[in-house]
Amino acid sequence: MIEAPAKIRLRDVHKRFGAKVVLDGIDLDVSAGESLVVIGGSGSGKSVLIKSIQGILRPESGSIQVDGEEVVGMGGRQLERINAKIGMLFQGAALFDSLPVWENVAFGALQGKAIDRSAAYELAVNTLAKVGLSADVADLWPAELSGGMQKRVGLARAVATEPEIIFFDEPTTGLDPIMADVINDLIVTCVKRLGATAVTITHDMASVRKIADRVAMLYRGKLIWVGPISEIDTSGNPYVEQFINGRAEGPISMDLRR
Repeated sequence: MIEAPAKIRLRDVHKRFGAKVVLDGIDLDVSAGESLVVIGGSGSGKSVLIKSIQGILRPESGSIQVDGEEVVGMGGRQLERINAKIGMLFQGAALFDSLPVWENVAFGALQGKAIDRSAAYELAVNTLAKVGLSADVADLWPAELSGGMQKRVGLARAVATEPEIIFFDEPTTGLDPIMADVINDLIVTCVKRLGATAVTITHDMASVRKIADRVAMLYRGKLIWVGPISEIDTSGNPYVEQFINGRAEGPISMDLRR
């Protein structure tokens, strides 16, 4: 039996900013339809990892493939074609304040010029319904939305074009625990409905436990543990145990100013 190629494949990826090493030899496969969650503290390289996969940042060395195509060194138009497969929920939703909600949701479709404005409006309304928002929200402005509603609009934008891959950047940051759980449920529902491959970066363990099939932990530029969510509590890795239990004591040291 021939094993299916990984949807996303990284081999020996290195990225630094000046003297600071951020990614130090990353090897990682993400299978089609899998929900992978990358955990790690602030500054551990989680955002750099997904920006490198998207081609926003270019590693100094190593290979990053999406559907078997090498992303590192890829030119602008080719990269646009790859990124057309990708949806993104940004930290803080990152909505365009100058556009009404419906244009935010349909932004990818409108930019691709594959749809007229009337059809884009209908697409937005239908997609908003999938994240639990009524049609009247489409005509509101981002400033008129609560934080939870902004996140749901951001999720609607991420899935509107039915991408094959979705990145979630700290999807529950700034939300109360109940709304965070609502967003987690919506992520699971939307990803399963699309059959999409999902990569989430977060330090919220409630999110990890709800949305992950598999977990990878970044620490000082290296993946120090990768495994199924069912094994995270019995990983035997002291770094993972300290992180998931939120303990100050352990091998992960914090630089504190006294």
